[in-house]
Amino acid sequence: MTAVMQGVRVLEVAEHTFVPAASALLADWGADVIKIEHVERGDAMRGLASTGVVSVSGDVHVLLEHSNRGKRSLGLDLTSPDGLDVLYRIAATSDVFLTNKLPRVRAKLGIGEDDIRAHNPRIIYAAGTGQGERGPDADRGSYDSLAFWSRSGVAVGTMRPEYEYVPVPPAPGFGDSLGASVIAGGIMGALFHRERTGEAPTVDVSLLGTGLWAMGQALALSLQQGVPWTARPGSEPRLNPLVEEYLTSDGHWLAFCCLQAGRYWPPMCEVIGRPDLVTDPRFADHAALIANNADARDILRKAFAQRSLAQWRDLLADFSGQWTVVQDTLQVADDPQTVANGYVQECRTASGTPFRLAAAPVQFDHAPAAPRRAPAFNEHGDEILADLGLDLDAVLDLKIRGVVS
Repeated sequence: MTAVMQGVRVLEVAEHTFVPAASALLADWGADVIKIEHVERGDAMRGLASTGVVSVSGDVHVLLEHSNRGKRSLGLDLTSPDGLDVLYRIAATSDVFLTNKLPRVRAKLGIGEDDIRAHNPRIIYAAGTGQGERGPDADRGSYDSLAFWSRSGVAVGTMRPEYEYVPVPPAPGFGDSLGASVIAGGIMGALFHRERTGEAPTVDVSLLGTGLWAMGQALALSLQQGVPWTARPGSEPRLNPLVEEYLTSDGHWLAFCCLQAGRYWPPMCEVIGRPDLVTDPRFADHAALIANNADARDILRKAFAQRSLAQWRDLLADFSGQWTVVQDTLQVADDPQTVANGYVQECRTASGTPFRLAAAPVQFDHAPAAPRRAPAFNEHGDEILADLGLDLDAVLDLKIRGVVS
């Protein structure tokens, strides 16, 4: 892979997943990311014992690894003048300053846009927030389950009317990881603009804004028709029988999305061994299939229930329509397409313990980015301070006074 971010330094003051995962992507693509952590406890993610869904256990903190791979760590007290001075000195050597601190916290700490740019006018200033930089909730903290999932309409969009509960996000850090991709793209665009014009833009991404973008088509339809977007009841059939999920004999689901029902019905009839259905007047064309969708769906449901997933894989291998197997996370990790494209990558801790991570979703020059492990807390502290020109006595003094870890 071409390290397109090589030579770019990112200074991060952030915790948890949303914003740190953005600089993790940039690190995968070659950037030098310096992660500033709380001088005593480090990133709060290091102490996270549970996601609220599953416990975090084992030799590898994979949630920390996902959003902090490839970085260098420095424990620094930003509430002290000397700690802030160290931060400013690093900022002077950086291309990007990235934070998820709330506006009022940035102002209190002295890490606002004007504060950082006073030491480096060319730096890209990037902030990730829950609800955006402006408005009554700009200084209110949030999480992806709130701003991205619940507030933006995503939860209602997945809520089945027949169930009296609000669905939870499908994975920890779901909106965080999507939002991180948006931040990373925004930073790369800002760097391109700076190279072209000499101007250093500010990058502003929120979980709420990312959620609205993810719901963008539904939002546009809702605004056009004056009706909020909601999911159809699970018992309500789709009009197109070839846009549906069908259960195999061994309990697996096959998902089809053949939007042109009339075109794909004949080859589907061949797949299920019912060529007689091609000339059935009930299914003569797209309009007829839609009008008789219940009959077509019932035929397909019974057909797919007669064979196993392995058998259907063989029978559908040459089917010209669009389909896939509904998979869980372990299945997709071993999916031939995942393996062929390097969408899951091997990694090792400092002690050599192996683990696997999702690869960065953008590849350059036909090769996936190979993630490096996350740093131990303050692993690179002495190295980073030495790069700033601080001698051993100065570093020891900062350590004794608790300015650095």
